[in-house]
Amino acid sequence: MISFIKHRYISYNFSLTLIIISIVSLSLWGLKLGIDFTGGSLLQVEFPSGRPSNQELQEVLSPLNFGNLLIQPSGDSDVMVRLRDLNEDEHQQLLASLKAKYSDISEKRFESVGPTLGAELWRKALWAIGVALFFIIIYIAWAFRKVTRPVASWKYGLTAVIALAHNTVITVGIFSVLGHFWGVEVDSLFVSALLTLLGFSVHDTIVVYDRTRENIFRHSVESFADTVNKSLNDTLVRSINTGLATLLVLAALYFFGGESIHFFALALIIGIAIGTYSSIFVASPLLVDWFKLSQRK
Repeated sequence: MISFIKHRYISYNFSLTLIIISIVSLSLWGLKLGIDFTGGSLLQVEFPSGRPSNQELQEVLSPLNFGNLLIQPSGDSDVMVRLRDLNEDEHQQLLASLKAKYSDISEKRFESVGPTLGAELWRKALWAIGVALFFIIIYIAWAFRKVTRPVASWKYGLTAVIALAHNTVITVGIFSVLGHFWGVEVDSLFVSALLTLLGFSVHDTIVVYDRTRENIFRHSVESFADTVNKSLNDTLVRSINTGLATLLVLAALYFFGGESIHFFALALIIGIAIGTYSSIFVASPLLVDWFKLSQRK
């Protein structure tokens, strides 16, 4: 039997290191927000005959006076042009300028979001995450309402949410680093990925907590730490298999899916890997430490 509880401070130190790095990254660089949140337009164009250089495209589009242009290569032959919010006439004017120079191009995507709508989407995204965390606490407290000792039911909910916050901060911190060094942007799909991760992580944690509840009644003579450690070992194979199966599917989505869901899949891969880790090495050990602290008091 693996002694998860005995060696929990190793995982605590590892998690604390990742959290500190994430907080420092977010404090220094923040997140690179996409046009969903900042407002603007995005045009993705394919060049079948060969992609021109960024400088050449700048020279073609600069006479339009659409403000600052951010031109980024994408895939083997695509180019993504980001600029201020365009209306439909300006959109067609932009396309016409490109087709006049490169007749064989094809438009693959065009999105336009106003700055007011982008700010509202960002506020709603934060609210959605906050509301989800609140109801997760309520749900777990209700699900474990019959477990009153040695740990109160609401403590199960709160430690699960602490583990969720751990997962979210690290995932967001990694994207902060990716955004600063590799220009990876977060959009509304990234928020969808975070909400998905909240559901996955809390589900994995509840499985361990539920086995702990069962073992409390089956093995009442054991210490609470031993009961939790036994529960972790009982559910270890299930947690790892579930995480690996999900990661295999997401890896296929990441490598073979479309460009638009590339970073959505990456966020899920990172978050589910961290969520599987935290359900084993963070959530339940925190419950044990909370119990020991209350015993001392």
